[in-house]
Amino acid sequence: MRLELCEIIDIPGESRPFDYELDKAALEFDSVLEYEGPVRAFGTVENEAGMMILKGELDADMRCRCDRCLAEFEKHLRLNVAATLVEELPDEDDSELYLIDGTQIDLDEIFITAFVLNMEQVTLCKEDCRGLCPTCGKNLNEGPCDCRAEGDPRLAVLRQLLENN
Repeated sequence: MRLELCEIIDIPGESRPFDYELDKAALEFDSVLEYEGPVRAFGTVENEAGMMILKGELDADMRCRCDRCLAEFEKHLRLNVAATLVEELPDEDDSELYLIDGTQIDLDEIFITAFVLNMEQVTLCKEDCRGLCPTCGKNLNEGPCDCRAEGDPRLAVLRQLLENN
């Protein structure tokens, strides 16, 4: 979504609110099975003494798959997003600076970037997820399996010594 800023760009102290739904197709992740309801972005762009500042939030309800135990679970994401909007980018790379195109700003670019950068690389159903047994595949969060731990094969000689005594 493109937000028009011409009404506030030259008037310090003015602000422009926004509230819209992001395109879910732009937010594809392997661990996200589906988005339950809209993915909303809302907030304001304020002219603070000639500086254009975006302050907003991204709100999403997702059904995810755990990367360790493969169980499905629901997750709510509420992400605070802040960005400085500039008419000209300095030479340096700054992830919180976004270019104003004429008198408009592309809100999708800001919110999709924030979403992608804040998604976990490993999605877990809970912080202490125990995963699956590598031998039988049982979900270890539901209890222990009947498999005997084989241990490190490099220590087999030491294990034989202990069993002989």
